[in-house]
Amino acid sequence: MNFPDPGLLSINTATVRAQWTLPEAISALARHGIRGISPWRDQVAKSGAKTAAQQIRDAGLTVTGLCRAGMFPAPDRNGRRAALDDNRRAVDEAAMLGAQCLVVIGGGLPKDARGAIVSKDLAGAREMVRDGIGELLDYARGAGVPLAIEPLHPMYAADRACVNTLAQANDLCDELAPNGREGLGIAVDVYHVWWDPHLKAQIERAGAHDRLYAYHICDWLVPTVDLLNDRGMMGDGVIDLRLIRSWMEAAGYRGMHEVEIFSANNWWKRDGDEVLITCKLRHEQAS
Repeated sequence: MNFPDPGLLSINTATVRAQWTLPEAISALARHGIRGISPWRDQVAKSGAKTAAQQIRDAGLTVTGLCRAGMFPAPDRNGRRAALDDNRRAVDEAAMLGAQCLVVIGGGLPKDARGAIVSKDLAGAREMVRDGIGELLDYARGAGVPLAIEPLHPMYAADRACVNTLAQANDLCDELAPNGREGLGIAVDVYHVWWDPHLKAQIERAGAHDRLYAYHICDWLVPTVDLLNDRGMMGDGVIDLRLIRSWMEAAGYRGMHEVEIFSANNWWKRDGDEVLITCKLRHEQAS
C-alpha cells in the first residue's frame, strides 16, 4: 500500500474549533506547512467572508470545502423558502472563499421553530431534500460553486440528514445532474459510510461519473461514547482507511484528504499544535 502524499492533507476547522478562531487556525496551518483548509460558515461569519477569504489567500491555502449547506426539510413553504435563501447565501460565501465545493447535508425530518420534529414522513423529507438541492443547483452553477452531497450515518436520519448512503447520493446525482460532472457530486466522509457493504461499488459508480468532490477522514472508536462528538484520530479506531483511500484513488479521486474530527473529550482538549502535528503524522502512517 502506497503512503499518501503529505501535500494532500487538509484540515477541516471543526478539528481545532475548540482551540482556535478561524484566523488563528489559518495561521497555524500555514505554520505547520498544511496546504488545505475547510472552514465552517459560523467561523467565516465571525471574521466576515471577505476578510476570511483574504487571510486564506495570504496564507497560500486551498479551500477544499465550505461546511455546510442543506437542511432543506421544513413543515411549511415559508420554512422551505427560508432554508433555500440561507443556502444561496452559503453558495455566495463559498464563491468568495474560492472553495472547491460546498458541502451539502440534506437535513432530517421537518422541525418547528423550536427545533422539535413535527413529522414522521421520512420519504417526504427526502423529497424535500431532492427538491431543495435541485433548486439550489441552478444558483450554484451560476456562481461556479460545485455542490457536494455528503451522506451521513443512519443514526442522523431523524435530525440531521435523511441521505444516509452513497447509493442515495448517487441516485440524487443521477436524477438532478444526469450527464456527469454538472456541478453536483459527493463528499465521502469515512465516519459516515465506512460500514456500508456497497461502499466500494458506490465509490466506483461516483468515480465513473466524475462525482467524487471531497474525501473526509477520521476514525470510528469502539466504544463510541457520543454519536456526534467522539470521532477518533486516524489509526485509533476500526476503519480501514488505507483500503477506502485505495478505492477512492482507483475511482479517479485526486483531491485532498480532509481531516474532520469532532472530539469533545479528547482532541478538543489538547493543544492545537499537538493536534495538527498528530494529524500530519497519522495522515502519513494510518491513512
